[in-house]
Order: sequence, then C-alpha cells, then structure tokens
Amino acid sequence: MTLLIKDEYPEKLFREDGKRLDGRDLFELRPIKMEVGVIDNADGSAYIEWGNNKIYAAVYGPREVHPHHLAKPDRGILRVFYRMSTFSVFERKRPAPGRREKEISMIIGECLEPVLFLELYPGTSFEVFIQVIDADGGTRCASTTVASLALADAGIPMRSLVTAVAVGKIDGKLIVDLSGIEDKAGEADLPCAMTWFNNEFSLLQFDGDMTLEEYNECLDLATEALKKIYDLQKDALKRKYIDIQERISQQNEKNNQERGEE
Repeated sequence: MTLLIKDEYPEKLFREDGKRLDGRDLFELRPIKMEVGVIDNADGSAYIEWGNNKIYAAVYGPREVHPHHLAKPDRGILRVFYRMSTFSVFERKRPAPGRREKEISMIIGECLEPVLFLELYPGTSFEVFIQVIDADGGTRCASTTVASLALADAGIPMRSLVTAVAVGKIDGKLIVDLSGIEDKAGEADLPCAMTWFNNEFSLLQFDGDMTLEEYNECLDLATEALKKIYDLQKDALKRKYIDIQERISQQNEKNNQERGEE
C-alpha cells in the first residue's frame, strides 16, 4: 500500500490493459480468508483477511447487562464495538473511539439484529467486539461479515448469517469490492449487507453519483458477489466442525488402541 493524500490520487483508476490498479477485473473480489474459533477466551470468535484488511471479531454473551438500566425485560440487547487499531491506518489514529467508529458500530448492530432471536434472552446482552488490525477499504463490510461468523461460532440461535460487500463506480465503470484507493478516489460507493433467511438487504448506504440504471445494476452485482462471500462463510464454519470431528475420531482410535494393548 502507498500513502496518498487527496491531491495525489491517480488520475486514472484503471491500468492500460483495462485491469484495476490492483490487477483485478471489474467484478472480481479481493482474496478473502476466513477462520472461526480463533480466540479461546471468547464465547465465539472469527478472523477475516479481505485484501489488505485484517479484522478480528469476538462475541461474549448472553450475560448480565451493565449498566442495568439498559436491560430490556422482554428481550436481549446487542451491543457492537467497532474499533480501529492506532496502527491500522497510515496516519496514526487516536486510541479513543471517534465519531466514525461509533457510527459504524451502530450500523453493524442494525445489520445483525434482524437475524438474532433476542426475544429468547430477556434482560441479557450480547457484545460483539471488532478490532481492525489493518485497514484498506471496505472495513464496515468485512467487519459485518466477520461479526456474523463470530456470532454463529458462539452458538447463538440465528435465522441466518449476514454478508456484506461494497460495490461502486470508478472512471465511469461499475465495479465490485472497492479497495481503499477506489473508495477514496472513485465516483460512487454503495456498501450492502444481506440477511439470507429472507434474502433482503439489511444495509444500503450510498455516497457519490450514479444513474438509477447504474444503481439497480450495482444491486444485482452486489447480490452475485454476496453469494460468493456467503459460501466462504459457510465453508469457514464447516471447516471448524470437520476439524473437531476428525480430532474426536483420532482420540477415539487412540483410546481403542490403548485398550487393545492392555
């Protein structure tokens, strides 16, 4: 990554061969790696590498609400804390959470709440802590995606996972999964999140300039990209339980061998 200020953004966001600056095609996702169960002390956890983004999510709950006046007698509450490490961006940020972090925390919480059966846990809270270790565009989408995985890893009843991605427009062309420089220097940015139990968007934020036709096409592009990311989420969860099953089988085989030797 290269540090750029606004006046130093490249004039063109496509290479001469028609590829984007990072070598991707228009509708190609950045490389994505997901893993669950990465923090032993959490009730559920997950890690995602999405391009140059590196983000952890940890879930705790259900547990007692503090302060007590925030508790609801008829349902549980979800609290999300999105934080960027001081070293996650080029210009060191202040350790205290800023307005943007508080806003994104609220947005992620609103994306996740529809899939949770909070009515099963009256008077309690679930807390999701998201820590961005390295940031390069699309952190709210990557954070929503990894937080959903962490909730599933915690065994919390859910209607479905939540998946998010940003689509947009640069140099007059629609693209999928904006990088940091594309987000800052492009013409439009449209983060989207989908809840799969009803196939509806739980997040739509728009910043920039595009026609209605381009907007509708962006939603179609986002839907196709979200399906691919959703498959990666499911694969990450399956891998954990396949690993558990294999360890149990190996332990049982070892125990049987020891009994046979006796």
